[in-house]
Amino acid sequence: MTRVFQTLLLSCAVMTAAHASTAMADDMGDAFAKERFQVRARAIGIFADGDGHESVTGLQTDVGDAVTPEVDLTYFFTRNIAAELIAATAQHSVSAGTNDLGTTWILPPTVTLQYHFMPESAFSPYIGAGLNYSFFYGEDDGTGFNDLDVQGGFGYAVQAGFDYWLSDNWGINVDAKYIDLQVDVDVNSGTTPLNAHDVDLNPWVVGAGVSYRF
Repeated sequence: MTRVFQTLLLSCAVMTAAHASTAMADDMGDAFAKERFQVRARAIGIFADGDGHESVTGLQTDVGDAVTPEVDLTYFFTRNIAAELIAATAQHSVSAGTNDLGTTWILPPTVTLQYHFMPESAFSPYIGAGLNYSFFYGEDDGTGFNDLDVQGGFGYAVQAGFDYWLSDNWGINVDAKYIDLQVDVDVNSGTTPLNAHDVDLNPWVVGAGVSYRF
């Protein structure tokens, strides 16, 4: 089911690019949004995969899920085409087998290009695709381990969601993103290095909150 949904979201990303190019070509004259900016405050759940294997023991790695607040800013180039930047941070646990390696904080700024299908309707769905870069900081070692270090990097992001407008400016939002991301996890057990490279973090980020446009 996850792979099927990933395929659907990737298809949405292709549709986003196609709709964007068409709208930019056809609608530049009178298609500008009345409200150019939109801000959202959401509660998000970050559901990480974390599949990988520690190189010495072969134990399977795992990264815990998290819930955290998030804010984003969206700018509308036209009524249909917009760019979104999200900002959030969350703490995740890291384990290998039954061993608690420690915890780390993640800061995953993500930029997506969106296509809004019905921007002037109360129910306004959208799809998007873009780029993520994840920073990891504030690592805290688990018992019996030291020097935990999680190294982030770039990944692609796809999303689907909707706004439901309660008035001209205020609405509610539901959003889901999939981020394709691999990370390296380095930690020591005493003086013995235990490393897991190319761990598939691949988080789903699902949220709901309020929208304000101006």
